[in-house]
Amino acid sequence: MLTEKQIKEIREHLEKAQNPLFYYDNDVDGLCSYLLLRRFISRGKGVAVKSYPDLNAEYAKKAYELNADYVFILDKPLISKEFTEEIERLGIPAVWVDHHDLEAPEFLKEKENFFTYNPNHNSGKDKSNEPVTYLAYKINGRKEDLWIAVMGCIADNFMPDFIDEFKEKYPEFYAKSKGAFDVYYKSEIGRITRALSFGLKDSISKVIEMQNFLLNCQGPGDVLAEINGNKALRERNSEIMNKYSILLEKAKDCWFGDLLFFDYSGDLSISAELANELSYLNKGKYVAVAYRKGDISNISLRGKGVKSILEKVLKGFEDARGGGHEDAVGARARTGDLAKFREALEKEIKLKQEKQNGKE
Repeated sequence: MLTEKQIKEIREHLEKAQNPLFYYDNDVDGLCSYLLLRRFISRGKGVAVKSYPDLNAEYAKKAYELNADYVFILDKPLISKEFTEEIERLGIPAVWVDHHDLEAPEFLKEKENFFTYNPNHNSGKDKSNEPVTYLAYKINGRKEDLWIAVMGCIADNFMPDFIDEFKEKYPEFYAKSKGAFDVYYKSEIGRITRALSFGLKDSISKVIEMQNFLLNCQGPGDVLAEINGNKALRERNSEIMNKYSILLEKAKDCWFGDLLFFDYSGDLSISAELANELSYLNKGKYVAVAYRKGDISNISLRGKGVKSILEKVLKGFEDARGGGHEDAVGARARTGDLAKFREALEKEIKLKQEKQNGKE
């Protein structure tokens, strides 16, 4: 968890900012983090970052175009050196709030106007990896934004300590559950959260429209109510859910031993969403979903200790890269290497299981 000192410092940065620009990772954790901080100070604009794996220099242009006086970076595990140099050249302070288990790059240590906050970098009892939404809610402190905080947390498969408060305030949006993904897949607040995830797959203009709509919502019931302000969101959610359901059914039979490996192509990149639900439906197994786009494929992997498995696999593939959390990671590899990539995963999973069985 962020320390009280760190929370106070971030609040001070927010209060100083008169025209801040919030860059957030293109998922629900990132979106909800932005909403919480933006609602806290009632000013600033948000930009969903779709570049992978880092926040690249192209995005720095937005700070210039919008005449930002402060930059906040939320839930983005990597930032390019070129981006920081551009922001530094503009003379804008930057605040980076993240929770991934990655060390801050060396080049940031030389920058006086760049502030990094990550509970994974803390020591002792303060070291943790709660979603950035959770951290943003602690910074925000507004009880009326509780529902936003819950959405960002459950989307990241994290059950927050304020879930009972949500259950009491919004019982009709909750469902009996044993974990965060039970809430995500079985409750009304989960259905709304998934709609936001699909809404982020729309065009930049539609994502901005969704952001602005959500900033004015008073509660979860407003999000999918049949009103003009969210028409694009509702239509996009329905469109993607239809395609998603077809892909999910196709994926369910793609087993290779204890590994479910599914690859697909098309105009819709939803490998992370598919991997999450397939992992939820197949507890204790390993899941990999690859989205083929030309010569490169994006791969979402889930499973116990899958990060260490991926690190070993990546050594055998030129130009492949990836990373993330202990049990949920993303990777990129050449499309032509997918079959070999799957075989390498199978091998490492088998070795890991044999090693575990030998200890028992």
